[in-house]
Amino acid sequence: MDLTESVVRDRAREYAAVEPLYDVEQQHVDILPDTFAGGEYGRRDVQWVVRWYVRRYLGAYPDRERRAVEDTFRDNDFGTVLETLEAVTADDEGPAGALAALTDLAGVDVPVASAFLQFLAPERYVAVDERTWRVLRAAGELDEPYPDPPARDEYRTFDEACRRVMDRTGVDAWTLYRALWRLWAAEFGDA
Repeated sequence: MDLTESVVRDRAREYAAVEPLYDVEQQHVDILPDTFAGGEYGRRDVQWVVRWYVRRYLGAYPDRERRAVEDTFRDNDFGTVLETLEAVTADDEGPAGALAALTDLAGVDVPVASAFLQFLAPERYVAVDERTWRVLRAAGELDEPYPDPPARDEYRTFDEACRRVMDRTGVDAWTLYRALWRLWAAEFGDA
């Protein structure tokens, strides 16, 4: 599999045409970065990111696990969540500091933290999951199989692979995410 600019752009367009959550995702990509940066958001805005991460599989994610993640996150003190997101939006150290802060929240492991990064800075970060990792590995961008779940160092490796592809193809992270998701469907899923 070759992740050329045309392949990435074509698959990202395909995502927009066929994925049922695209419209709501695009709406959140458009509003959440400024909403989080401005500090004008509520509990539901933050919970949406966690829900998105586990619900985007459209039933393929075990319901019991989905509810456990959502319930555990909901138990966080909202003031602590606000402080964490404020610290993350002010962090200039890249994903390392952000992942450390976000994973201190209950119900937030590295994959869910990467979803927050994706919606905090959709031009820069791609949420990690087995699907996106598997496509990058098939394309020769990653050497190891998906570590379930990935640790912070493994996310940095994933992030570096994404950055290489983004630099080579001239796309942003949101475009790359959509392309990787559709490439997984075409190559490994039920396309």
